[in-house]
Amino acid sequence: MRRLAVLLLVMVAATPALAGFPCDKLWGERNAIYKDAGYCFRTERAIRAFGNAGCKYDDLADVPLSARQRADIADIQRQERANGCAR
Repeated sequence: MRRLAVLLLVMVAATPALAGFPCDKLWGERNAIYKDAGYCFRTERAIRAFGNAGCKYDDLADVPLSARQRADIADIQRQERANGCAR
């Protein structure tokens, strides 16, 4: 299911439609990428939403992300800033 969400994000990120995403949706899409890559979340919100079962990386810098995933995350973060989303 998360892979589908990431795929949809990739398709949407290429269009201005990402601008209409609310902050919670952007947060979820960004963190779904990290979850799929094995990141161990630290915040209660993220742990509640994604859990840490099977996580491998405590530091975001250690999470192995493809160039496409990094670009998707950067696009999401730009939109989060444009929407005034708190982080």
